[in-house]
Amino acid sequence: MIHSLNKTRDLFQKAQQFIPYGVNSNFRYWGEETPILERGAGAFVWDVDGNRSIDYRLGFGPIILGHAYPEVNRRVAQAIENGVLFAATTPVEIELAERFTRMTGMDKVRLCNTGGEANMHALRIARASTGREKFIKFEGNYHGNFDYVMYSGPTAQANRLGPRSHPHRQLASAGIPAAIRNYLISLPYNDLELFERTLAAQGEEVAAVVLEPIMGNVACIMPDPAWLRGVRQLCDLYGILLIFDEVKTGFRLANGGAQAYFGVKADLAAYAKAMGNGFPVAAVAGREAVMAVVGPGRVAHGGTYCGNLVAATAAATTLELLETQPILATIFAHGRRLIDGIQTLLRHAGVPHVVSGVPSMFSVLLGHDEPPTDYRSYSQFDSQLFGQLGAELIRRGVLVDDDPREPWFVSYSHQTAVVDETLTLFEEAVRAVFAHR
Repeated sequence: MIHSLNKTRDLFQKAQQFIPYGVNSNFRYWGEETPILERGAGAFVWDVDGNRSIDYRLGFGPIILGHAYPEVNRRVAQAIENGVLFAATTPVEIELAERFTRMTGMDKVRLCNTGGEANMHALRIARASTGREKFIKFEGNYHGNFDYVMYSGPTAQANRLGPRSHPHRQLASAGIPAAIRNYLISLPYNDLELFERTLAAQGEEVAAVVLEPIMGNVACIMPDPAWLRGVRQLCDLYGILLIFDEVKTGFRLANGGAQAYFGVKADLAAYAKAMGNGFPVAAVAGREAVMAVVGPGRVAHGGTYCGNLVAATAAATTLELLETQPILATIFAHGRRLIDGIQTLLRHAGVPHVVSGVPSMFSVLLGHDEPPTDYRSYSQFDSQLFGQLGAELIRRGVLVDDDPREPWFVSYSHQTAVVDETLTLFEEAVRAVFAHR
C-alpha cells in the first residue's frame, strides 16, 4: 500500500521549475500524481518516499529480465572500465551483430539508440531501395516521434478519423510541416479489403508499409493472421517493402520476435526496448539486398553513440541470456497465470472485459467482451472505468498505467510469488471499484 507521497510531491514541484511539465517525455506526465522513482530491483520499484510497487510498466517494456539484473549490470560495469566510446567498431558490436542476426533471421543489422530512430532509418532505407516516397501506416500504431509518422497514432480522437473508406490523417503534434502528410497513407488496422483497394489505386507509389505486429501502444490489439499474411503477399505483388516495428515485440514475443511468433517475414524491422534490458540501444535490420543501400555516399546512417560500449555490452548480454536460458517460456507461463487470475476475478465481479495481447505484454479492457480489432473499435471500451481500477491498483502498490492503451509488461523476475501478490491486490482493487455497482 502506498503510504506517504510528501517527498514525491515536493520533488515534482521542483522538477517543474526546470523541466517542462517536470518530465523528459510527455508519456511520463501523470499530472500532480506523477511519480518520482529512485530505484528498482527485479520486479519492484521504489519511489523517493520509500513506497514499494510491483512494476508492470517496466520502463514501457524494455525490462525483460528485471530491474538491475545482476549479470547484465556486472558485464556492463566490467566493460566500462576500459572506456565507453571510441568512434570505431569494437569486438562486442561484432559479437552482438552475429547473435542478433542468428536470433532474428535478419541478414544485416545496424545499431541505433532509440526505437524511433530505428524506424526513421528503416523508412529511409525503404525509400532508397525502392525509389518511391509514400508509405502506409495504420491508425493507432506508434513508431516514434519523428515527423513522418506523427499522424493518427494512439492519441488520436477516434471520432475524428473520418470515414473508414477514406480515413483522415490526424496530426499528433504541432510543429510539423503540413506538406509532410502528403507522403503518408493512413488506414485502419486489420482491414485487408481496404488495404488491397488502396494498393490497387496507389501501390506503384508506395515504398513501404510500416506496422506494429501487435499494437503495443493501443491495448495490445492483435493482428488477424490472415491480414498479416495478406499484407505480406500484397507488398510482394506491388514491390513494396514491409517494415515491422518490433520495438516492443522484438525479443518479448519470441527470440525471433513477432516474425517468428506469427510466421510472417518482414523486409526491414526496427528493434529496441527488450533488446538491452533497459539500456538505451536499438537496431534497424533487414534483408541483405535491402540493407545494401546503407553506406557512404548512398543512404546516411550514423550517430555518435550508435554501438557504444555500454549499450552493445548490455544488448549482447541480454540476448545471450535469452538465447541460452528458458526466459521467454518462463515469462509466458507466469504471464498466463496472471491473465487467468485477472479474468477470473473480473468474471466473479460480473465485469464485462477483454484481456488482449500475449502473456508477456497484454492489456485489460473493460465494458465489452469482444476483443478490439483496430483503433476505432478500441474506442468503444470504457477507459474511464479502467482509470478507476488502475488508480486503486497504483494505490495498493501495483504500478500500471491507468490508461488501458498502455500494456502490462511481464519480466523474468515476475515469479509466482509476485504474480500471486499482484492477484491479491487486484482482488482488493476490484472490490473497491465494483462492490457497489
